[in-house]
Amino acid sequence: MKPRISGLYAVTPDLADTAELLAKVEAALAGGARVLQYRNKSAGAALRLEQGRALLARCRERRVPLIINDDLDLAAELDADGLHLGSGDGALAAARLRLGPGKLLGASCYNRLDNALAAARDGADYVAFGGFFPSSVKPGAVRAPLALLQEAKQRLALPVVAIGGITPDNAPQLIAAGADGVAVISAVFGVPDIRAAARLFDALFPRS
Repeated sequence: MKPRISGLYAVTPDLADTAELLAKVEAALAGGARVLQYRNKSAGAALRLEQGRALLARCRERRVPLIINDDLDLAAELDADGLHLGSGDGALAAARLRLGPGKLLGASCYNRLDNALAAARDGADYVAFGGFFPSSVKPGAVRAPLALLQEAKQRLALPVVAIGGITPDNAPQLIAAGADGVAVISAVFGVPDIRAAARLFDALFPRS
């Protein structure tokens, strides 16, 4: 059975140093990250493969799903736990066909509920909305209203993830509005104590 997306959804920063990346990820996993997305927009194919393999081994040890960002070929080669696609990164239906039914498939839906409804029809396991707050990673990202989370929970049977400038201080309002998980880069990986930051996020979500 595929894991259901919830809690702290940690998204890796762009790092060329694989050892540094692994150290940061291990701290986030130790702090309670329940999902890890490998995202590296600046790495070449060889480095992405190296880092993906290393991250998958760590995630398997922790029984945390590893989701690959925007790279269907890499997700398939690694036999990773899933794939996340944004707008223009390929068709969800085609990705679902190639990955098979046992892998997680997520979709960035920005501030568009119609995108999320289409993603659900095309086989997505979860949808992500944002940005909800200003973000240093994507300063020009479209803004999404809190009401979108509430409407999405009413219209969809899928987990809903919020993204964009999320911190332990503003995450509770997203969770109250219906977010099952929060996708975070800077507020986890950009702070001195990554493990403590992850713990703060993890404490916001009940564990079954």
